[in-house]
Amino acid sequence: MSSPFLRGALTATALLFASAASAHVVFGQAEAPPDSNYRAVLRVTHGCKGSPTTSLKVTLPEGTVGARPMAKAGWTIATTRKPYAKPYPGPHGTLTEGAREIVWSGGSLPDDQFDEFTFSVRLSDDFKPGETVYFPVEQSCENGKYSWTQIPKAGQSAHDLAEPAPGLRILAARSGGHPVPPATITAGDLAIETPWLRATPGGAQVAGGYVKVSNRGAAPDRLVGASIEGAERGEVHEMKAENGVMKMGPVDGLAIAPGASVELKPGGYHLMFMGLKAPLKQGDAVKGTLVFEKAGTVDVQFAVGGLGARGPGGGHEHH
Repeated sequence: MSSPFLRGALTATALLFASAASAHVVFGQAEAPPDSNYRAVLRVTHGCKGSPTTSLKVTLPEGTVGARPMAKAGWTIATTRKPYAKPYPGPHGTLTEGAREIVWSGGSLPDDQFDEFTFSVRLSDDFKPGETVYFPVEQSCENGKYSWTQIPKAGQSAHDLAEPAPGLRILAARSGGHPVPPATITAGDLAIETPWLRATPGGAQVAGGYVKVSNRGAAPDRLVGASIEGAERGEVHEMKAENGVMKMGPVDGLAIAPGASVELKPGGYHLMFMGLKAPLKQGDAVKGTLVFEKAGTVDVQFAVGGLGARGPGGGHEHH
């Protein structure tokens, strides 16, 4: 039988993921470099207190150019065109106006289901690395509505707001508009890539951590522990399905065979950090360590992705 502490960690983890699943309207991929084409996927995770969603309107901020919504079966799409504050270069000449609002309507999304509303847009080079760009969204239902339009003030987190606007974090870029790839950390024969954490809601006591480790040597090694600043302890955990039920628990290390790579990711092996002293906020960087049986303790820096992110850049699936 699991210990009371483990049962508490499992319960807290379930609440964390449940909170993410019932959260706000968010972007599926919440990071992108400037001067690039961005495929925006707005995920609607719930209706209005039990009432189905019947309309979704997104307002596009200045600096986003040439927005085009994707057709959606069962929904009607309307766009409102307005002048830009300044001209922008386009593929076929200068652009002085474009879609500034997109509205999906006429469908019905039940409260207990989620769906995605997609559009493409060009992010101009007006946006700077480290900046977060907000796209206000209005969600209307058969009964009631939400205005996801609140924007955090200086020193404030989106998690502190009742109805925050979906935010897109601008990444550092290099020539060609491609994001700078994360550095690989070498520890003996091990190569450590993309350590990252999921953001946590206020009051959460646990956080999930993920990383990819490759063994370039001739001898096996094992990942046996981890730590981050602001957490009391860290463990290697496994999540797996048993008889149709997802179960999670600690494991006695994770083997990394010679010539093999092991990726800790959502839904499988992962790091679990417990006893958080403060929420982890998307876009932050957190100092930590990974502990290996042979390579020893390695200092790393964890990037914080979104709530429920499936990957280090915000993920391909949120909430």
